[in-house]
Amino acid sequence: MAIYPIRTFGDPVLRTSCAAVTEIDGKLATLVADMIETMYDAPGVGLAAPQIGIGRRVVVFDAGFGPKELINPVLIDVAASGEKPPVDEYDPDEWWLFDEGCLSVPGYFWPIERPAWAWAKGLDLDGNEVEYAGDDLLGRVLQHEVDHLNGSLLIERLDRATKKQALRDLRNDALELG
Repeated sequence: MAIYPIRTFGDPVLRTSCAAVTEIDGKLATLVADMIETMYDAPGVGLAAPQIGIGRRVVVFDAGFGPKELINPVLIDVAASGEKPPVDEYDPDEWWLFDEGCLSVPGYFWPIERPAWAWAKGLDLDGNEVEYAGDDLLGRVLQHEVDHLNGSLLIERLDRATKKQALRDLRNDALELG
């Protein structure tokens, strides 16, 4: 297994919408194992393929239940899909504000508002459909990692004033390091 360097803010791969995985094979299994090792080494609770420079729709995460992978994940919009959520208590109007960080923007945490609950479907390494649903850390991680696959960083979820200050801070820190 290998530990990959994590791409950071400013790297164009982080702003690119990822392509779907078309073949589940040994190479993908190795990538997933390497991503899990990289995530734990960072340390983090989630990692998306573009964060290691790979533009494919693959995420790994550990929200306290052991490492999981999702290949070609999709967040399910319950209202639009008409599907019944796999939980008894679900309020689509409930949102949570929480200080959130990102391995690709190390050392920063910002107040990010997201739906309190998320439901994602995708494939596992055997090609079987799997789904994960939850609130708290699991819900937040699912949303955060799928954002990465769509070329969006958490900074895009900040209100205008906070985003402006965050970009200023990132620029100033980059100048100090340069």
